[in-house]
Amino acid sequence: MANSKRQLFLKRRLRVRNKLRRVNAGRLRLSVHRSNKNISAQLIDDVKGVTLASASSLEKDLGVVGKNNIDAATKVGSAIAERAKKAGVTEAYFDRGGFLFHGKVKALADAAREGGLKI
Repeated sequence: MANSKRQLFLKRRLRVRNKLRRVNAGRLRLSVHRSNKNISAQLIDDVKGVTLASASSLEKDLGVVGKNNIDAATKVGSAIAERAKKAGVTEAYFDRGGFLFHGKVKALADAAREGGLKI
């Protein structure tokens, strides 16, 4: 019997996250979540269990409230890179979750790299 899209997404998310944890032990994680209406990113310290910085298209100061397109993803990526600098973070690993590294997710990662975050 074929797996549902949700089951495939969850398997892909666990596979990606576990692989990244083995390779990048001790580094911070830049986690991305994309829904149909919004996109968000968090900079997470898994050792301490705290979020150091976050950015979302729901924030009014970014000017893309309720939009989920490449432009919104680029602004969120730039914002998370800026906030990471303020928190003293220069390096993290990119956790795309179960999302494909294409389109909005790729735009967010490229904007974070251009903002000075090494991922």
